Amino acid sequence: MPPSTPLPARDAAAPPAAHVRPSDRPLAVRLRAAALLALAALAVALPFAVILAGDPPEARGFTRDFAYALGFAALALAGMQFALTGRLKPLLHPFGADIVVVFHRFLSWGAVGLMLGHFGMFYIWHQDDLGSLSPLTAAPYMTAGRVALGCFVVLIVSSEFRKRLKLDYLWWRRLHVALAVIGFGAAIWHVLGAGHFTGRDETRALWLAVTLVWLLLLAWTRLGRPLRQWFNPWRVTENRDEGSGIRTLVLEPQGRPLRGWRPGQFAWLAVGNSPFGFREHPFTISTAPDRGPQISFSIKPLGDDSKRLSRTPVGARAYVDGPYGVFTIDREIDAEGFVMIAGGVGVTPVIANLRALHARGDPRPVILLYANETWDEVAFRDELSRMSSEMDLRVVHIIAEPPEDWPPEGHLTEAGMIDEALLKRLLPPESRDWPHMMCGPAPMLAAARSALLRMGVPAGRIDSEIFEMV
Repeated sequence: MPPSTPLPARDAAAPPAAHVRPSDRPLAVRLRAAALLALAALAVALPFAVILAGDPPEARGFTRDFAYALGFAALALAGMQFALTGRLKPLLHPFGADIVVVFHRFLSWGAVGLMLGHFGMFYIWHQDDLGSLSPLTAAPYMTAGRVALGCFVVLIVSSEFRKRLKLDYLWWRRLHVALAVIGFGAAIWHVLGAGHFTGRDETRALWLAVTLVWLLLLAWTRLGRPLRQWFNPWRVTENRDEGSGIRTLVLEPQGRPLRGWRPGQFAWLAVGNSPFGFREHPFTISTAPDRGPQISFSIKPLGDDSKRLSRTPVGARAYVDGPYGVFTIDREIDAEGFVMIAGGVGVTPVIANLRALHARGDPRPVILLYANETWDEVAFRDELSRMSSEMDLRVVHIIAEPPEDWPPEGHLTEAGMIDEALLKRLLPPESRDWPHMMCGPAPMLAAARSALLRMGVPAGRIDSEIFEMV
């Protein structure tokens, strides 16, 4: 394995609390999360509140009115998706971008379920309201509703089964955006054209306002943010081998440097002549925040564009959008130590947090359990060994298929997989209340989480970074 970059000199230790911002303190995070959840509930309830604010509409029968309600709720949820995917930092801050993406995924299923319920109830009980199903004879606004339903169904299916369908990531993103834009626009046309509960000025104004907000979010996402990146490019100054197929790109700002990122956070990286395309991917910022203005990304070519990015030549132009994420030691103000569990390339956000602890001279103990299939796949091996000698860090390599000359000298190792027996053997009782930070393949994380819970680790002390967001 090629040697890793030498570790920087360590700073004089400062109290861990000195690195925790007021907005990242537990109470502040909980209050902001509660406020955003309340705002989301209000957004879903708003159409019904506006409809009922004046004279209550005349009842048309339970099934018909309930079908209308499903349609309004579905459109409210569909509109909310643009906020969830718009990378709005105030929205992402309490939860983390990975959790918001997962929430977006399940909320999309909910929206499509409501749309199918809306159509199905009319089809079963009130076909007269549907009219002709043929686009040649149906009213245009009714056809628009069916186009919207089709767009959202295809969007869900193509996203859930992207890999099975062998959809290229770039073309999937283009398809995803196109279906979302066409589907939501058609749905608004359908609601306003049908006129059910939307004939009053107030309700029509509501949906027109929703459309305007949607257009502004779309304009910011596809035009505003890329334009800001265009005027603030980066340059690749190094592309080095970290072993295990991982390449680290080092970037230098050509304009304003990245500020205020926390260890373990990530950014969206695009390499090329323009930030207006869809070729951008999220990668952990490997550099400790204390060591800017250069930043680095560690990339393992697992498919899609990651192979192209891992071969980026020195001197290439790049664009960075970030930082995002909450997988960071800087949210653990009261932690007496840390347990970190990583699998394969999932070590990248872990190494970013370790580099920050090392750079700050943080005295708190850290136990890292690092799982790989083979010994040759272990990334950052030399750097982890050097950090272990300079800080209170205990690294245990868990190797599923040990080589013949096992175990290697100078390293703590275990053969096998991460399971409850191994965790009980390697983690001391006093670590149960430490934060447990995990990143790696989903099956490994699920098994480790279940084992830790059975061992008595509080659920609130287990934090995992979603291994693959897109």
